[in-house]
Amino acid sequence: MAQPQTYEEYILAEEQRDGVRMTWNVWPTNRLDATRNVVPISVLHTPLKTRPDLPELKYDPIICARPTCRAILNPFCQVDYDSKVWACNFCFQRNSFPPQYAMISRENQPAEIIPQFTTIEYTLPRAQVMPPIFLYVVDTCLDEDEMNSLKDSLQASIGLLPSNALVGFITYGKMVHVHDLCCTELSKSFVFRGTKTYTTKQLQEMLGIGQGGQGGMMPHATPGQRAPVPPQFQPGGSRTQQNPGVQTAIPSNPFIQPIEKCDLALDDFVRDIQKDSWPVPTGKRALRSTGAALAIAVSLLEMSFPNTGARIMLFTGGPCTQGPGMVIDDDLKHTIRSHNDIMKDDAKYLKKSTKYFDQLARQACHNGHVIDYFSAALDQTGLLEMSTCFRLTGGVVVQGDSFGTQLFHSTFKKFLLTKPENEDSKLAFGATCEVRMSKELKIAGCVGNCVSMEIKSPAIAETDIGESGTVQWKMCGITPTSTYAYFFDVASQQTNQPMPPGGRGYIQFVTQYQHLSAQRRIRVTTICRPWAEVQSNLQYISAGFDQEAAAVVMARLAVHRAESEEIPDVLRWLDRQLIKLCQKFGNYSKEDPNSFTMPANFSLYPQFMFHLRRSQFLQIFGFSPDETVFYKHCLYAEETGQSVMMIQPLLYAYSFQGPEPVLLDSTSIKPDRILLMDTFFQVVIYHGETIAKWVQFGYQNMPEFANLRQLLQAPVDDAHEIIANRFPLPRFVQTEHEGSQARFLMSRVNPSQTHNNYLTTSGEASMPILTDDVSFQVFFDHLKKLAVAAQN
Repeated sequence: MAQPQTYEEYILAEEQRDGVRMTWNVWPTNRLDATRNVVPISVLHTPLKTRPDLPELKYDPIICARPTCRAILNPFCQVDYDSKVWACNFCFQRNSFPPQYAMISRENQPAEIIPQFTTIEYTLPRAQVMPPIFLYVVDTCLDEDEMNSLKDSLQASIGLLPSNALVGFITYGKMVHVHDLCCTELSKSFVFRGTKTYTTKQLQEMLGIGQGGQGGMMPHATPGQRAPVPPQFQPGGSRTQQNPGVQTAIPSNPFIQPIEKCDLALDDFVRDIQKDSWPVPTGKRALRSTGAALAIAVSLLEMSFPNTGARIMLFTGGPCTQGPGMVIDDDLKHTIRSHNDIMKDDAKYLKKSTKYFDQLARQACHNGHVIDYFSAALDQTGLLEMSTCFRLTGGVVVQGDSFGTQLFHSTFKKFLLTKPENEDSKLAFGATCEVRMSKELKIAGCVGNCVSMEIKSPAIAETDIGESGTVQWKMCGITPTSTYAYFFDVASQQTNQPMPPGGRGYIQFVTQYQHLSAQRRIRVTTICRPWAEVQSNLQYISAGFDQEAAAVVMARLAVHRAESEEIPDVLRWLDRQLIKLCQKFGNYSKEDPNSFTMPANFSLYPQFMFHLRRSQFLQIFGFSPDETVFYKHCLYAEETGQSVMMIQPLLYAYSFQGPEPVLLDSTSIKPDRILLMDTFFQVVIYHGETIAKWVQFGYQNMPEFANLRQLLQAPVDDAHEIIANRFPLPRFVQTEHEGSQARFLMSRVNPSQTHNNYLTTSGEASMPILTDDVSFQVFFDHLKKLAVAAQN
């Protein structure tokens, strides 16, 4: 790999190698200066970032002997090859290498201290690991066509599961059915009322599972308590001696069985699933017991499989209409809550339902289980109330209009391409991440799809951000794109704190997870950055600013604040932060807006903030509460590049001169162009007015206009390539000038030309936008005035 020549190349190289993007790549030496930099010191970490050359070490990591440190050996440690001793770069403790490292030398280095392997992965050969578990929870309150389409997807999914997987099946409508998969001759299930809440102990007695029942159980946690973490999952902890690759004995549970024993019976069972038999009177909704079914699924796994990699895959076609977690009643006269209802505190079931699902989410988290959510309905299905179920557990969310669409089939298939022999296996289970840092840093919290493990440490900062008060987090489900934003404070409060020349700070991420192949693995990433004193090195600190990472971090912070604050207050907070950053790092003469300029690596940041303010994350008009939750979940889940695209979509223009990237601006909309916009959630192809008329007249079908046919096909081919490489699959939209779906494009471009100023602007003909929103130029001009104003 070529050495990076610029800071931008260095940042991208670090991301490719370690899955890390930092807001600041040079750190101030004290807390006050760090605060004055406005954008916090933050790391966007993608723990399972795909890296082809990543070595896999089939032995346990070497850990610093100091009990308060426990950092893992890494390339930044000082090694004495003669005495076979290494010095920890976090606490400077000298540690002896174990006997198996007796042959190391400068010419024969182990992989974990080679400089290019600042990220490394260990496979723990003696760790006791269960096979992955997939528990289906299927809504049967669907019409016949929807039911058949869903059954087709479920049948196809059985063949995509890993061969060593365990599988269970729960169906629900008015009642909840837990199916016994040991009965191959006839279908057998236990039926529970959908209006009642059952404790784990009650279900254990009713189903006859556990102590004194059908088979033994692993130690389990009661609801609300954290399940014990087996010692073999702790670095350096004692481990049961066993042969490599040997799995633990599977507890007897007739409702969760190895797929290799029941795949044919399961295929027959799925084919025979029937629509819920309870009649639905005219003017009523079907009685759907989603809350009760999900609670039973969580408890069923808790009985026999705590601290085991498991996914609860919930499929629903509508909101919960009865029992615990009810979102709306069964009367069609009553509509499901809107943003307006929530703001007026007129959402009758919202608080009670949200509290119920929050308890379920934390119960699943304590046992290391993931909740995935697949919904298909034209109306809302209760995603808002259930949001903590997939946010805290790291679950996948897929929304669609119908289970019969190709979009749902393709998305679900891509989700389950999980064969362990595939190099791009997507799913990992039971993950935890511990963050270790130099004594000059403290951890303030994490914003992402995870939950705090409440592990106390002197390294915890006074500031609380997101899931805070800990140095360890649980992210039960994790993929190669799962990204977490960690926030740090500088420990020193002294403005004159001296730092040694060339001083550096260190951060180490230790991510433990269960691989699909039933192996326990540890991914270790160690990074370092230099310290700099602000008064004499402001330009050095400024050069290390990563504006894309900063935009994503501020977007996550804004979305997090919006959960407890009014949107106008969040927008004002964003504006204040932007003004302060411009005042700190802009170049200008006081009271002279025309003199204002930003350094090159800050130049796009105001633009990102402009589009963030207008985005679906902070604007709710035209979106349902469920849609808003879905968009926020994706922002929390994706890596930096994809998140930047969510904030400011990419726009490409296709003409007879060839394709080219263009500004996300109304001036880019021209009659003789085709535009392709990628928002991450949608891929939109828009035909300009002239192109649309040519298509209407059918010129593309005439032999003499083969070049037009090629022009029309080029963006379609590119769109399909984008869609094929993304999860969840984006919606594909084709529209034209004055088409009903052109709103997808018009709402996202910068409205530099509107119906108000169209006649006064000059230049090539372009499309005016019918909006009263200000353009970026107006926004930036106002920003410059505020930035250069004399500060009190």
